[in-house]
Amino acid sequence: MQIKANDVQLCVETFGDPADPPILLIGLTMLSWPDALCTALAGRYVVRYDLRDTGRSTYVDPDAPAYDLRDLVTDASELPAALGLGPVHVVGMGVGGFIAQLLALDHPERVASLTLISTRPVAPGPVDADLPDHAGEVMGRLFGRPQPDWTDRESVIEYLTGSARLLSGSRGFDERDARAAVGAIFDRTERTAKAQRAAHLGTVFAALDCRPRWRERLGEITAPTLVVHGDEDPFFPHGNGERLAAEIPGAGLLTLPGIGQGIPRVTWPVVVDALLRHTS
Repeated sequence: MQIKANDVQLCVETFGDPADPPILLIGLTMLSWPDALCTALAGRYVVRYDLRDTGRSTYVDPDAPAYDLRDLVTDASELPAALGLGPVHVVGMGVGGFIAQLLALDHPERVASLTLISTRPVAPGPVDADLPDHAGEVMGRLFGRPQPDWTDRESVIEYLTGSARLLSGSRGFDERDARAAVGAIFDRTERTAKAQRAAHLGTVFAALDCRPRWRERLGEITAPTLVVHGDEDPFFPHGNGERLAAEIPGAGLLTLPGIGQGIPRVTWPVVVDALLRHTS
């Protein structure tokens, strides 16, 4: 369904009973959160959505966005109210974790709890000296490959399944899941190279104004916080999760052994249990 928030249209899908505690999932597209994972969060009212310039939300130009990171935060802050919800349990993954951190800082009254998955406390660009940067060898292999034909479904699936293999860690790669996820995102995204890159790679964040910094404000977060991070994450290495947990008052850290970016199916029993306990 299409929901108007912050003067844009956001494509939203919900799972479960609206009377249950609400969880707002923030990734790139709603399919950053597979159907089966959303269903596994039984007893919660799960809300997932497409960010601007991805999926079926308002789409203009992801290579030259006429908005900034704080606009995406405002989108997320207004969406629950547009659905008739009060404070929500916010779960942000990857770059969605940037939005989630700022949502807890700038709109604390909207956030019942905060979960940060595979993310870091600084925006795209050079990292702080005490934070581990992207793993150079893996990034070389990831970005050194020939680009796919972004308008061809099979080409994109092959390319991004290879990316998932590089980013998943020693325990996290599931080829069937990776291929299915890429195909599903491709099918509901405009068939242009620009749109496909934005939906799959989050290229809009490379062009997005993410200032001012927020790391120095992490101590202001009052929402109960859980940090979830794979110990083999080559994109946002585990030290980023450690720093988030150390700098947010009272935050807990759930380390996923042998896992890279994200929360692949093998982690769901542990992660779902942790999320249900954290949002109880």
